[in-house]
Amino acid sequence: MREHPRHEGHPDEPLPETWTGRATNRVQWLLAAAGIACITLGVELAVNSTWDSGIAALLMSVIGCVAAGLLMLFGTLAFVHVAVRVEGDCLEVRCGHMGLPRRRILLAHVVDADFVPRVTPRQWGGWGYRWRPEMGTAVVVRRGEALVLKLGDGRIFTVTVDDAEAAVRVIRNRLHLLPKPDPAGA
Repeated sequence: MREHPRHEGHPDEPLPETWTGRATNRVQWLLAAAGIACITLGVELAVNSTWDSGIAALLMSVIGCVAAGLLMLFGTLAFVHVAVRVEGDCLEVRCGHMGLPRRRILLAHVVDADFVPRVTPRQWGGWGYRWRPEMGTAVVVRRGEALVLKLGDGRIFTVTVDDAEAAVRVIRNRLHLLPKPDPAGA
């Protein structure tokens, strides 16, 4: 894993209006290649079949290879990279090339933001969009630094992103600028 340059900002330095961050995992391209290989095997079985054991076994093999290949291909391409954007009153997380799945969190729902220097896929049970009852929800595309949001309803959201410390500074600054909710409920 390569080290990512950090934005070392001073407290006097103005924070950007829009903060964007990204994280990429090149290893998942290998998994996508394995998915393509499974699809190719399924097509090869369907086209050049000399199986004498019956059509049911051949059909199950072809469908199984193609289905496994498609799951691996699209499941990994969706989480090859993540883009995080803090703009205005919300944080938006977009995964993969199509930006799906997408998560939008209003900063009014954020109680606190923390920086975690090392998050690993092993902690979350793998890469991707993850949920663990004791840890909350996460988007994990690689090991490394992460942004952790504590939401007002008690949930926790974690996302691995480069320069997560800068994101924490921007979010904490925005939290102080947001108007406090009226306790009277007016």
